[in-house]
Amino acid sequence: MARHLITSALPYINGIKHLGNMVGSMLPADVYARYLRQTGRETLYICATDEHGTPAELAAKEAGLPVADFCAAQHDAQKAIYDGFGLDFDYFGRSSSPENIEITQHFARRLQANGFIEERAIRQVFSIADDRFLPDRYIVGTCPHCGYDKARGDQCENCTRVLDPTDLIDARSAISGSSELEVRETKHLFLLQSKLAGEVEAWIDEQGKDWPVLASSIARKWLTEGLNDRAITRDLDWGVPVPADTWPELAAEGKVFYVWFDAPVEYIGATKEWGDQDPENRDWKSWWYEADDVVYTEFMAKDNVPFHTVMFPATQLGTREPWKKVDYVKAFNWLTYYGGKFSTSQKRGIFTDAALEILPADYWRYFLIANAPESDDTSFTWELFSASVNKDLADTLGNFVNRVLSFSRKRFGDDVPAGNEAGAAEAELGEQIAGLLAEYEAQMEALQFRKAAQALRALWSAGNSYLETKAPWLEIKTDPEAAALTLRTAMNLIHLYSIVSEPFIPASAAAMRGAFALTGDTATWVSRDEAASLSFVPAGTPFTVPPVLFAKITEEDLESYRERFGGGDDSAA
Repeated sequence: MARHLITSALPYINGIKHLGNMVGSMLPADVYARYLRQTGRETLYICATDEHGTPAELAAKEAGLPVADFCAAQHDAQKAIYDGFGLDFDYFGRSSSPENIEITQHFARRLQANGFIEERAIRQVFSIADDRFLPDRYIVGTCPHCGYDKARGDQCENCTRVLDPTDLIDARSAISGSSELEVRETKHLFLLQSKLAGEVEAWIDEQGKDWPVLASSIARKWLTEGLNDRAITRDLDWGVPVPADTWPELAAEGKVFYVWFDAPVEYIGATKEWGDQDPENRDWKSWWYEADDVVYTEFMAKDNVPFHTVMFPATQLGTREPWKKVDYVKAFNWLTYYGGKFSTSQKRGIFTDAALEILPADYWRYFLIANAPESDDTSFTWELFSASVNKDLADTLGNFVNRVLSFSRKRFGDDVPAGNEAGAAEAELGEQIAGLLAEYEAQMEALQFRKAAQALRALWSAGNSYLETKAPWLEIKTDPEAAALTLRTAMNLIHLYSIVSEPFIPASAAAMRGAFALTGDTATWVSRDEAASLSFVPAGTPFTVPPVLFAKITEEDLESYRERFGGGDDSAA
């Protein structure tokens, strides 16, 4: 059986992430990893904070901290939030780790030895006011393609076009704001992507044919436009140093590798960090080197696709070593806030720390995955969010659990009642459940998260339909044994829901499982035949009624959320 390696785009270190970051990478990766683990497949989910590059230095400067101290504190702050969201990483590392420095420098040496790195003198922007060369992101100005006036020197956040600093209109220093800039000569290392273009295209032709259209089309657009040689070093104080044994002159000048050169390597670096914690039992290299039995899936938003589908594969190919390359790229569009863009830099939209302050993680997890921006952008509105939470979570699932367990305890006590043998209605329900479970599994295997959420919701709805048809509150008046059968069947549905809902709403799933005094690993996935039999929880099993799983969002709640975060016509401005 294949082993499954999962990575999600590394969250950048310069601040708390918003919900768009969460749904575009880490959350769907977690949902998929949880599902794979439940179904018995060996799975390794790796992520890390991306800590190098200009924004880290700028954010540390703004915070008045040494950049290393700033990054350490932000790593801990981000990890606490991801723990709060229930993200079950196998390891959450740091791109500034010794492991990543070691492997990044190894990649660079191999590329140099194979003729894919070249030292070139280039003309680069120098800030007279700051007395330093300015890396791309230290330069801001107006994008020549879309007119966005806060574009950075490497990429426009608005239209996602990759830029050179000299492309910007009205360029200025991001440090001092000075427009007193001039171009001077300096030396940098270039990755000769042009020499690897044919190999990258052949690899994408083979590997990318099964990718989502969003991922494959972006990769092919880059190939069509032509792979240009790219500078992979910068003039920064913070980053992976250029190794002195290979480039002594550049090392002496303090050059470091470009963040987009070392950040993807951190997937490997973080796996080594994980392995180094327990080297006797964790073979990190088996996941990345000659890893023919590994299926590797990456999760990311569309702006990260070019680097993961073109630049990093080119880097891996150029080493001439058997490093594992991605098998499947799951790319996402944007989650917008009332049609406007979530933005870390502009603090626009709902940020993950604030989300957890107002509601439990499962509310957000379910809504975001059920409305994941897979085929196109999704607009977050408080109205859509509250409708989804109230209808799907509170009414369809939460109310079902509460009324079944409360009614059974009131009429039959604290143990699962026995009642009659299952009849035609239960057989029909079991067949329906098996079919819905098959649909749910198929969508999860295909990484179609919105469709998987629809199938999960249909499983929950089937229980409600069964309960309404059997009406145990009426049955008990004339046939208590029939009512007991209905409730026992419904309790088995609750346990089934606790298993299949685990990837989406793990805390609530655990609460449902905890209602029954069962032994063993009660979260293990079930076969369709087992699901159809609805016999997980035997009669006589003690149970408790858990607290209300999902409180409804009231109109008063909505008003307070709109007041705090904005909402409606003003938000798209």
